[in-house]
Amino acid sequence: MQSLQLGIDVAKAKLDCALRLTNGKFRHKVVDNTPAGFKALEDWLAKEGATALQVCMEASGIYWETVAEHLATRPETTVSVVNPGQIKAFGASRMVRTKTDKVDAKLIAQFCAERTPEPWQAPTPAERTLRALVLRLDALQAMRTQESNRFEVARESVAEGIAKHLTWLDDEIARLSKAIRDHIDNDPTLKSKHRLLDSIPGIGERTTAVLLAFLAEPTRFENARQVAAFAGLDPRQHESGSSVRGKPRLSKVGHSFLRKALYMPAMVALYRTDWGKVFHEAAKGKPPMLIIGAMMRKLVQVSYGVLKSGEVFQPELHGA
Repeated sequence: MQSLQLGIDVAKAKLDCALRLTNGKFRHKVVDNTPAGFKALEDWLAKEGATALQVCMEASGIYWETVAEHLATRPETTVSVVNPGQIKAFGASRMVRTKTDKVDAKLIAQFCAERTPEPWQAPTPAERTLRALVLRLDALQAMRTQESNRFEVARESVAEGIAKHLTWLDDEIARLSKAIRDHIDNDPTLKSKHRLLDSIPGIGERTTAVLLAFLAEPTRFENARQVAAFAGLDPRQHESGSSVRGKPRLSKVGHSFLRKALYMPAMVALYRTDWGKVFHEAAKGKPPMLIIGAMMRKLVQVSYGVLKSGEVFQPELHGA
């Protein structure tokens, strides 16, 4: 049976779906990005006779994850999650000038039909739980910073309430931190991989948990360059002829949460570890932010290396 292609443009509240039929025509459907919406999508696909299915969506934000996990359990269905840059480039190659959610969904379905992207591997239940915990911890820490800043300039009429909220946040952050540690310790696979990542100087407990949440299974990536691209840490150059020489920058077309989590560890590695100091000396003379970005990329690539090899960090391989 020939597969049909389903392109999904994902938003926080809704899913714009474009089903490409065998004759090249399209059917469109908009459903809520909720379990009830997933059920409505299933009913619509059954009505359209879409038994065998190739699904494609962009890896933008976090709102795609639940629907991807849901569809990955559907029989005779392959789910692919692609870099948004690929869809943008594909649209440019077809000279698509209109940008709406409906048009984007159709474009994603066409990309799926023509390029046949690699299947996406759903995270394990343990990874999904860890991901939810680290994202919630990050949200609470950001909230605490905001409340702490407010408390410094708060009037007496609201200061007590802010102080109580700060106490609650401290307690909840401590509880979540312990929950993350316990979750990793109670899962043999995560615990073993935690030991490998913990051997990398500069990466602390919190960053290790983030890396495990998103990169625990190295077989999802073909090489370290793909991991860097997943985090948006791959370099982007802009040169043309002899006159255009743009400064190299991080592409930032990838997972922003991972990039944020790696910034401080990169600083620690560069200035407080032997292998990081060697790296910093080799990059001497380059702009500071360029060096930091390069170290962030190095950290994620080294993390991938120890997870893939199953061997702890070896400083002699990095000049230390």
